[in-house]
Amino acid sequence: MRITWILSLTLLLTSCYYQGEDATLYDVGDNFELCIDTLMLQSSQPLHNMPVDTLCEQLSVYFGDPLVVAETLIIPEDSVDSVWVKLARDQFTMGWTHQHNFLESVVPDDPISRFIHLFSIRHLGFFAILFAISLFVLLYQVFSRKRPHVFFLRDILSPYPTFLLITLAVSALLYAGIQHYVPDTWVLYYYHPTLNPFGLPPILSLFLCSVWILLVLAVATIEEVYRQLPIGEAMLYLLSLLGCCILCYLLFTLAFLSPGASYILFALFAMVLILRYYRHSRAHYLCGSCGERLQGLGKCPHCGAENRYFCQQSLSY
Repeated sequence: MRITWILSLTLLLTSCYYQGEDATLYDVGDNFELCIDTLMLQSSQPLHNMPVDTLCEQLSVYFGDPLVVAETLIIPEDSVDSVWVKLARDQFTMGWTHQHNFLESVVPDDPISRFIHLFSIRHLGFFAILFAISLFVLLYQVFSRKRPHVFFLRDILSPYPTFLLITLAVSALLYAGIQHYVPDTWVLYYYHPTLNPFGLPPILSLFLCSVWILLVLAVATIEEVYRQLPIGEAMLYLLSLLGCCILCYLLFTLAFLSPGASYILFALFAMVLILRYYRHSRAHYLCGSCGERLQGLGKCPHCGAENRYFCQQSLSY
């Protein structure tokens, strides 16, 4: 956990790149990467008061090519798009295209922007695969008449999984709120990303803080699961938790179609998880032999000692 906190503090104090609400989406000299199969560039510069020359030489750039903004030009009389952008792949391949073609065809050359782009177009399929794997493994364990540790049904004695899911719900609500109320802020963040939550608009700052907390809780949860369970059972438990996280994210991002209902749903969701933890997942005793936490009296799963009323110790927290 100490390494996680040090890493978190280091990243929070670096990568400050967000330029504020009055910044433009891009500037001359910014680097991008083409994310479509082919983009056609006009080799000759467009001129004022002249129609676009459809017979001029066309240059092609392809998927994955690095591009840099070399120049911008405004032609007010252009009925398609008044802003033209000159892009350069190298010193021999340069050409002009309309701004809307440019913005629809590229992703900023930044790892955060690339992750946002990839997540936005692939997350549903990725989530479907992970959820199917989690469900298949869980059903296999149930029909094998085993009693696997499963989040919410047969939980471990730790608060981390519960708070991980609640934090994920908060992050999903904040993300949906940004998309619903201030989409332009998210677009600007996409072109000028940062890992530092300070100096951002309040809702964006809260979202980044929740993501950092989510990462720390994820590391703590994995560490706690592997400490309490054998490797095989730990992997099954984490798969069940992963399936719940996917459902939670989809539930609250879709529920924000009705913002009022999403807040009520979150309040009920958090209350149920917290009550479930205090009733069933909190340790009430300590083993009289090894000192490990126990949910109830009986045989200790860690050392095998029998714990009866005369050797019980109440766990005070």
